[in-house]
Amino acid sequence: SLLSVVFALCTAWCFWLVQADPARTLWLLAAALFIQLRLLCNLFDGMVAVEGGKHTPAGELYNDMPDRVADVLILVAAGYACPLPWGVELGWGAAVLAVMTAYVRTLSASIGAPVDFRGPMAKQQRMAALTLACLCGTVEGFLSGTPLYSLTLALGVIVSGSVLTLVRRTLAAWHFLEER
Repeated sequence: SLLSVVFALCTAWCFWLVQADPARTLWLLAAALFIQLRLLCNLFDGMVAVEGGKHTPAGELYNDMPDRVADVLILVAAGYACPLPWGVELGWGAAVLAVMTAYVRTLSASIGAPVDFRGPMAKQQRMAALTLACLCGTVEGFLSGTPLYSLTLALGVIVSGSVLTLVRRTLAAWHFLEER
């Protein structure tokens, strides 16, 4: 999980270069790769902890905290790479909502509700949307020279989907706790 933050930093750096470098489409491809490497780190971490029996009492901290840092780094940087003036706000909004979806999951579990990873914009779906946006942005860049509208659209989808995810997780926890 800690290594996933390194890949998130690499992704953020690529998004930063997208706005500054004429070879921006190549940076979008690199960002897509680093996003996937970040997810692989999370996958391997979970496999080692659960399947390998390496779970520790502090394991949840090492699992969850780096994810929140990585989400914020990637989503905020994607917002800065957007060409529209409100792209930055979309990136920050997506980052705050990503943290909130995890907060609702953790809070719900801490007060007795089941752990809820449902979406439609859980971590994997957010990162899939951004990866797809990077790939579409690469094509967009080769066709028009401006590969950034895909990122704006993806962040809009992430914001909308994250709001829906927050509502679904909150209502599920509320129903469970009230029916207990």
